Amino acid sequence: MKTNTLLAGLALLAACFIICPGAWAADKMSAISGAGATFPYPVYAKWASAYYKLTGIKMNYQSIGSGGGIKQVKAKTVDFGASDAPLKPKELEKSGLIQFPMIMGGVVPVVNLRGIEPGQIRLSNRLMADIYLGKVRKWNDERIKAENPGLSLPGRTITVVHRADGSGTTWIFTNYLSKVSPQWKEKVGSAKAVAWPAGIGGKGNEGVASYVKRISGSIGYVEYAYALQNHLTYVKLKNREGAYVEPNSKTFQSAAANADWENARGFYMVLTDQPGKDSWPITGASFILMHKVQQRPDVARAALKFFDWCYKKGPKMAEKLDYVPMPMKVVDLVEKTWKNEIKDSSGNPVWP
Repeated sequence: MKTNTLLAGLALLAACFIICPGAWAADKMSAISGAGATFPYPVYAKWASAYYKLTGIKMNYQSIGSGGGIKQVKAKTVDFGASDAPLKPKELEKSGLIQFPMIMGGVVPVVNLRGIEPGQIRLSNRLMADIYLGKVRKWNDERIKAENPGLSLPGRTITVVHRADGSGTTWIFTNYLSKVSPQWKEKVGSAKAVAWPAGIGGKGNEGVASYVKRISGSIGYVEYAYALQNHLTYVKLKNREGAYVEPNSKTFQSAAANADWENARGFYMVLTDQPGKDSWPITGASFILMHKVQQRPDVARAALKFFDWCYKKGPKMAEKLDYVPMPMKVVDLVEKTWKNEIKDSSGNPVWP
């Protein structure tokens, strides 16, 4: 009887270890748990792999979308959340959260059109909005032809692909559309999830990329690394200066260059439709969310050590994936905020 009880106890312990590795490992300081945005997932995965090899500490990240990440961090089921849609200061205060920018990158329209190479097809901002409004339905529409003289465009119906989940990538994309199209702003607006006028939905950047890859005549929007990894045909976009630009680290950096992070309350910053002839118009930052009062300060400190390492040792890895690292002056502001605002239950600073 005692043997059976002991075996049952050991089995339960083993099951808990398998099912709940994040909670178990965090107490042993061998893992950090996070969830949220799919936009930065490629670079987070690269950083996590390198950090684990160096320190033996795992960063377990669920790429479930910004909406899911915000819910999980608010519920305290993860050590941090990640969102591409920055929370406004009032919401941060209400939820007892702090946010800080981790990385910047670009959201990129991608198409599946036989014979069209990456960067070959050009679209203006208003035309992009009207395609997603369902007003432009064929690839050989006169408006598309006028922007692409000499390009052979099929008479195929345009299949619009969008996100099906609550998404910071969607927030960045719809924020851009709301800035460039009064009709989009009035009818649809900007949010992590909207009532799409047309199209089909895919879950995560991965889902949108998969649909675009499979459906001839489709158009979608993904973070740039997903376009590269899936060998998708990206679009040249007309920016606010009237120049058609390609998505790459240079055009993302141009859009981010004038961001005034120092005066951004709660690090609330939107980088869409920025000035500059070289600026990519759908650039965005991705943010980390953590509670100001930490019940497990050792785990919070371990997470901040990981982020500190990413800021200081991870830029080259980020640039290889065409993300834009945060400038060191911004990193200094962020880490000063950690020291001032992230504390244990006794009010003591968690960092450094």
